[in-house]
Amino acid sequence: MKRKLIAALAVCAMIFAFAGCGSSDSEQAADGQKNITIAFCTWAGYAPLFIAQDQGYFEEHGYTPDIQIIEDESTYGSLFSSGSIQALGQVMDRDLVQFEAGAPESYVCTMDASTGGDGLVAKAEIKTVNDLKGKTVALDKSATSYYFFMQVLADSDITEEDVTISDMGNDEAGEALLAGNVDAAVTWEPILSQCADQGTLLASSKDYDKTVVDILTVSNEFAEENPDIYDVLADCWNRSVDYLNENFEDGCAIMAKGLDLEAEEVQEECAGITFYDKAMNDAFADTSKEGNVMEVAQSMAKFWMDKGEMTSDDVTGFFPTLAK
Repeated sequence: MKRKLIAALAVCAMIFAFAGCGSSDSEQAADGQKNITIAFCTWAGYAPLFIAQDQGYFEEHGYTPDIQIIEDESTYGSLFSSGSIQALGQVMDRDLVQFEAGAPESYVCTMDASTGGDGLVAKAEIKTVNDLKGKTVALDKSATSYYFFMQVLADSDITEEDVTISDMGNDEAGEALLAGNVDAAVTWEPILSQCADQGTLLASSKDYDKTVVDILTVSNEFAEENPDIYDVLADCWNRSVDYLNENFEDGCAIMAKGLDLEAEEVQEECAGITFYDKAMNDAFADTSKEGNVMEVAQSMAKFWMDKGEMTSDDVTGFFPTLAK
């Protein structure tokens, strides 16, 4: 899953740029529409929201969207707290860490799951996950790639103690493998395919399709002021996925323009993504079914609590529309 990073100075500049542009009250546009600022990073999995913007889905519900690209997740919680953003697309386990740390946000719907866009890849002579015993694996221990890696290890005969983890970003991990500096890496597209071409793809998110899951969340304060926003955001998302499924090339072109990427890049990223439409969202949100979104979130929360990044694995408060 390709997500770009920016330097600390750029993050600071972005925070100052947002200061004053958000409000704890729902701001009214001149035409009576309500303003909503939505943020996410450069990743095709979130980009159908540009289709919703382009097709006027938000305006049909009385909202004017301002979609912002923000690359660094460390800023999201503070932007929620300041009222500078009202909705966010982000990978779920990091949302849970952020929520437990005090970010005032709640789950709206599932946007997508990485189904091939992320993976564990190794040098050509390494053929199985068990062959990683005694080897060095590059991955980001502060990101979803760590959670993914541990799910893969759970299906093997080795444990985390059997490998040496070299902590680095996902792009850097792939580059380190290509340079021969590590034995294996957890990385994402497009560098994942480059590594696989030269080595062995040991596991991918296609094999663990509910491990790297992106969700849409909303500010609790904004939702209190606008109780319809859960349904509005979910409807805009679901309709956008329908549009993309029915008009793939045009949808990718709209998404590419919003992400400032080439349409071909977006189409390639989409190959490793499963976008959740209304039917998939309804099924995933059904708490009576095994493997529902709250169960998946519980597993993620327990993992990060065990790793010391959360003090509780209770996710109930994160799902106000489901936990009834």
